[in-house]
Amino acid sequence: MANILITGSSGFIGSFLVEEALKRELSVYAGVRKSSSLAYLKDPGIHFAELDLTDKTRLKEFFLEQKQNGIRFDYVIHNAGLTKAQKKEDFYRVNYTYTRNFAEALIESDCIPLKFVYISSLAAYGPGDEASMKPVMLDDVPKPVDEYGKSKLEAEKYLKTLPGFPLLIIRPSGVYGPREKDYFVYFQTISRGMEPYIGYKPQILTFIYVRDLVRLILDATVSDIKGKAYFITDGKHYDSREFAAITKKHLGKKTFKITLPLGLVGGIALVMEKIFSLGGKMPTLNTDKFKIMKSTNWTCQVDALQKDFDFRAAYDLDKGVKEVLEWYQKEGWL
Repeated sequence: MANILITGSSGFIGSFLVEEALKRELSVYAGVRKSSSLAYLKDPGIHFAELDLTDKTRLKEFFLEQKQNGIRFDYVIHNAGLTKAQKKEDFYRVNYTYTRNFAEALIESDCIPLKFVYISSLAAYGPGDEASMKPVMLDDVPKPVDEYGKSKLEAEKYLKTLPGFPLLIIRPSGVYGPREKDYFVYFQTISRGMEPYIGYKPQILTFIYVRDLVRLILDATVSDIKGKAYFITDGKHYDSREFAAITKKHLGKKTFKITLPLGLVGGIALVMEKIFSLGGKMPTLNTDKFKIMKSTNWTCQVDALQKDFDFRAAYDLDKGVKEVLEWYQKEGWL
């Protein structure tokens, strides 16, 4: 039985990765922190690995101890990362520096796996051109617009410099599903009868349902393919009004539409950021988030997924939103 180590296992995507790996009868080591909630990691077959990504020495000690006990990780999925931060520099500390610590600890302890899968993001490349609406291509020059995307790109660039390192990079678009909390805020807003829009030009969005994503990630992990990168979507694109219509249909709600001018939202974001900075915090609506919200082309090339893995999403947005809303309602979130 092959051993797989999954960092960020207690989070939204991580907990689903653990479930998928267990289904495939892999020996799963869930990388967690001392403070991690284990609410979605209840399977008795899970081995827990308490990892301190802040300290390369401790990470090396962990890998050496495992090796002494006869345990080597055949596969590593580095899923841990920061998507929201109180300070912008936190993105680089967690997404870049901690990734570097982790990779160097594997190398220096002579514990390099057969495959190291790095979970990055479409944000690392940024949105596509808004004039032509051409999708982001794998050979495009990356142009991330927010600090999160820039920090993920820095980690990608570093990992690519490691000679002989068995790297595979996964860049999902918008990931939604049960347990997710960011899109939940949008669903909750629709549920309350409000349908907000930023600017007068619809965003063209791409999504991937979490169950499809983790299936693809595990397929890629155990494959012979390495040294490549992929954008991940369900193969379709949707405009922001279609997203709202699908959500309203499955919630059975009518809404009041509100369209806020870009300039107004940008000004509010700037003011909120300055106010919150006095307490050393970052508001949900900030200048970095605004750059994502005002970008209108989030389409990307996914041909390579179909060619290399014969990937076909089981969930389009309609099917996925229906399932996730049912989960939120069952769990009392909505």
